[in-house]
Amino acid sequence: MELFDVYPLMPVTPVKAEGCYVWDDKGTRYLDLYGGHAVISIGHSHPHYIRRITEQVQGIGFYSNSVQNPLQQELASKLGQVCGLEDYRLFLCNSGAEANENAIKLASFHTGKSRVLAFKKAFHGRTSAAVAMTDNPKIQAGVNKGMQVSFLPLNDLAAVETELAKGDVCAVIIEGIQGIAGIYEPDDDFLQGLQAACQQAEAVLILDEIQSGYGRSGSFFAFESAGIRPDLITTAKGMGNGFPVGGLLIAPAFKATHGMLGTTFGGNYLACAASLAVLEVMEQEELVKNAREVGQFLLDALKAIPGIREVRGRGLMIGLEFAQEVAPLRQVLRDKYHIFTGVSGTQVIRLLPPLILRREQAQYFIDSLKAVLFTP
Repeated sequence: MELFDVYPLMPVTPVKAEGCYVWDDKGTRYLDLYGGHAVISIGHSHPHYIRRITEQVQGIGFYSNSVQNPLQQELASKLGQVCGLEDYRLFLCNSGAEANENAIKLASFHTGKSRVLAFKKAFHGRTSAAVAMTDNPKIQAGVNKGMQVSFLPLNDLAAVETELAKGDVCAVIIEGIQGIAGIYEPDDDFLQGLQAACQQAEAVLILDEIQSGYGRSGSFFAFESAGIRPDLITTAKGMGNGFPVGGLLIAPAFKATHGMLGTTFGGNYLACAASLAVLEVMEQEELVKNAREVGQFLLDALKAIPGIREVRGRGLMIGLEFAQEVAPLRQVLRDKYHIFTGVSGTQVIRLLPPLILRREQAQYFIDSLKAVLFTP
């Protein structure tokens, strides 16, 4: 049997990883500034993370969520403490797409409505409801279009208010920072207006923090700069440092009933152990602060480099837009300077490194990028 070839892959076979570095099967060391789609938050092979998972495997192991699991409550309590939302409740699942799927279901149950407002260039995952909430035709192809979704321009509050006035919207979903699109941010005053408009229209405000959450923006959640309290918050990626896990943070106004939401593997023992390890390391090593400070160092340096059309982002979630296609540039960075980077479209390099990134590692990338851009 062959693999179903739907992903373009780099010609690199990793065999070892530690911190911000990955080694291939030829012994070459790479600086990882992409972290497997932003999932590596506390660095590869962190000793505390390995210890937590190893102890769990040697104990009860995997076991799923059909029995009482004290690690789930421990994780909920720790997450509430670290992110400051202790009055919210946590539903555990397996991925960002599943978190968004359940958020939409909960919003529809809560309001009795069915239409969703999303924003142009948005991406909210690859399950039925989540896929419907992207305006990318390649991703939408062949998907059940039962979900009614309207796509609006980002930061256009008047357009949102016009749609909300129709009275049939159950939820507005927005990314804390648009990632797949190439790193675009909603304005703080737009998020504040969005919350007020949703409250007036009795619609649910969902903040998709799947990529921008867990410290990546330099605050625990990217929406914090706007001073709002969303009704629902979805998270995944950096939550488990590579272990498949997702979560839905639910404000106090929602009432839980048995059978309302469901998941087979969500909240299993290993996922909880991995997620607890991530929060413990983030707290002990002050990784949110590090992401903010090293991210600002990177942003300031990158904005000073001529030849980059635009530098966007916050913390360690950065997009570099060029006037030309970036594939040749990324290839030289990988093959000559041994640096992994991400991409959005054809003209944007994305940086999503582990939150442990040090200034000297950031400087190495800056120097390497300058060398690629300005060496004949």
